[in-house]
Amino acid sequence: MAKRGFKVMLAEANAVIETVSVQDLPYHLEEASALLLDVRETVERERNGHIPNSIHLPRGLLEFHADPESPVFNKELASDRPLILYCGTGGRSALAGKTLHDMGYTNVASLAGGFSAWLVVNGRSV
Repeated sequence: MAKRGFKVMLAEANAVIETVSVQDLPYHLEEASALLLDVRETVERERNGHIPNSIHLPRGLLEFHADPESPVFNKELASDRPLILYCGTGGRSALAGKTLHDMGYTNVASLAGGFSAWLVVNGRSV
C-alpha cells in the first residue's frame, strides 16, 4: 500500500475547504458571524497567546468536540455559523478543517498562515 504524505493530505484539504486571509478575517468575524477556532495545543495557546474571541478546540480532540453524540460536544458548533480554524502556520488547521468537512460541516475555512501571520499583520510577535 502506498503511503500518503502530508503534502498530498494538505492538497486534499485545501481542495475542499476555503482559505481566509488575515486581512479578510475581521470581515468574516463581523459580517458573516464566523466562529474562530484555535486548534493548537494548549501549551501553544498558553505560551504564545491567541486571537481574541477564539474558542480553543485542540486538534487532538476535535472530532469529540464536533460530534453531537459525544459527551464533550461543544454546543457552539451546533449552529450553522461559518467556522474558521487556525493553528501556528496553517497546516494543522487545514487538516482539521478537512476532518470537520468529512464529518458533515459544510462551511469550514482555514486561516492562511495561521497565528504567525495574524501576529505579523497585527504588529505583534511571539
